[in-house]
Formats: sequence, C-alpha cells, structure tokens
Amino acid sequence: MFVITADQIDSRNDRDRAGEMIDALIARFPGAFILPPDQTAGDEIQMLLTDARSTLDVILDLQRSGHWSIGLGIGEVRRPLPASARQASGHAFVGARAAVTRAKKAEGRFGLELAGPTGAPPLLGAEEVEALVTTLLLLRQRRTTEGWAAVDLLGRGLTQVEIAAALEISAAAVSQRLRSALWRVDQSAQPALVRLLENLQHATTETGPAA
Repeated sequence: MFVITADQIDSRNDRDRAGEMIDALIARFPGAFILPPDQTAGDEIQMLLTDARSTLDVILDLQRSGHWSIGLGIGEVRRPLPASARQASGHAFVGARAAVTRAKKAEGRFGLELAGPTGAPPLLGAEEVEALVTTLLLLRQRRTTEGWAAVDLLGRGLTQVEIAAALEISAAAVSQRLRSALWRVDQSAQPALVRLLENLQHATTETGPAA
C-alpha cells in the first residue's frame, strides 16, 4: 500500500492549511483513498491509497500547492484497518514518517521509503525512483502561472485554438507556453513513474501482512 504523510512548510508563520487541503483532495480524487485523509500532528496530513496512479496524482497536487513536504511510504499496513488514517499502523506508515522527515531538507520537498521486508527485487530501488519523481516535481515547480493556465485548459480537453480564445492570446503563443511548460515531457514521464511505483508496491506484497 501507499501512505502519504505531508507536513506543512513553515507552519509557524502561516495559517493551518490541513483542513482545506484535505477537502480539496477528497473533492478532486473521490474514491481514491482507502481511509479518508486525516489531520494528525497539528499541521500534518496522512492518507492511505492502493493505486499508484492516484498516489502520484495526489503527490503532484500537494507539490503544486507549494505548502507541503511530502513523504511516501510503500509497504504493508496492519489489518484490520481502523476507522481513520491517524489510527492506522504498519510498515508503510513507518516509511512515510521517515520519508517526510527527509523531505523537509530535500530540494524537491519529497522523500520515498520502501518499508518492511520485500520479495523479488524491484526494477529500480526506492532511492532511484525518488530521484525520478523529484525530477518531475522540480520540472513542474519551474512552470510559470501562464504555463499552468495553458496546461490546465489543455487538461480539460480544450484544443489549442480554444485555449487561445479563452486566454485571449494567439494559437502560436499557446504552443510556446506549452513547450516552455514542458507539458509533453511531464505527460510522458508520469506513466513510467506509475509503473515504477507499482513495481515497488509489488515487491512488498509478496511477503505477507505487516507485523
């Protein structure tokens, strides 16, 4: 399973953003969470997922907001599951805790830990997959507000001509914004990262439930 623990950046000098972030994630990814995202230690949120695609999407959303250090733990979780994420335990939760601690000092504010015993060796280790995810996060971090505007409209299914009309710019300018935003690189990288996350998850599910 996948456990994400996110710690709010510079929370002492900012308002508590946990509640609104939880509400936004639930609205954007209905049905993605095995347990509802939960506010744990003050300015921290925690969530449990089984799907690698949804896990990457949540990480990307958290990172885009600019307010979170993100730890991803991959491993088994103690069963039966409790009513809330804050009551849950297991290897994946331990891994997420270690990962978010490292993420606070990492350039991309992201850490990944493969926790507990593993079976067959994964295609790439956790450290290598973490580096690849971080590369994507840093790419997206450099995207301008104008680039995001074009990318978001494209993601909603608009054509470049329609995006140009919506933004009141030329179609050539839309194309330039998408190139500068490295949209195609972003979209090409995501399926590969999902496969690598799935492979890490598979390496932990061959060994039985967490102790």
